[in-house]
Amino acid sequence: MIRVASYNMRKGIGTDRRRNPDRTLEVLREIDADVVALQEADRRFGTRSAVIPPHLIDEHSAWKPVDFGTRAASMGWHGNALLVPKAAEVIDCEVIHLPALEPRGAVMADLAINGQTIRVVGMHLDLSGLWRRRQAHAILTHVAASLRQHPTVMMGDLNEWTRAAGCLQDFDREFSFADTGPSFHARRPVGRLDRIMVSSGLKVVDCGVHASYAARKASDHLPIWADIAAA
Repeated sequence: MIRVASYNMRKGIGTDRRRNPDRTLEVLREIDADVVALQEADRRFGTRSAVIPPHLIDEHSAWKPVDFGTRAASMGWHGNALLVPKAAEVIDCEVIHLPALEPRGAVMADLAINGQTIRVVGMHLDLSGLWRRRQAHAILTHVAASLRQHPTVMMGDLNEWTRAAGCLQDFDREFSFADTGPSFHARRPVGRLDRIMVSSGLKVVDCGVHASYAARKASDHLPIWADIAAA
């Protein structure tokens, strides 16, 4: 069993409009997931440095960020980052370039965790439905073209409000969705913008939305999680 989670951390800015990386890390520790996909993990301007300082993750968590070899101070790629157990082996990792009017991207890593190999894709899709579908197609095409195939988890902020339309239709052809529930807005969740999907060979054993007191204040999105196992 592996627990995965996805969290749009909004650059560490909470519903109180304060940036507090320690609070963000507190929320992540509450979820206690093996693998976490983060969105908006880097600052938007300047050096686009990581919102959560590397030393905080190293000293106060069980994770390490996957190094995608992008900007020196960044945690990921266009704000997308993956946190994995310090003992996990990162077999391979790469960024996925997405078609967009504004900078967008996705990240992918093949991981060895507890004797199991799993592929994880983290993403943050566009606000425009047309661009979301183009981006979904780019991600699916990229993953399908990989020389090595592994059981795959895709997760992130898809920005899709409609349950069975748009990019969700595209992903649904090859992936099953975890029924986590609404995660946006954190103060009054009504939208299922954040999603976790698994390929054949994996099943969702349990899932949900993490709605602790800290989570309701740390971002405008609530984190979502899923326990997955071999099908």
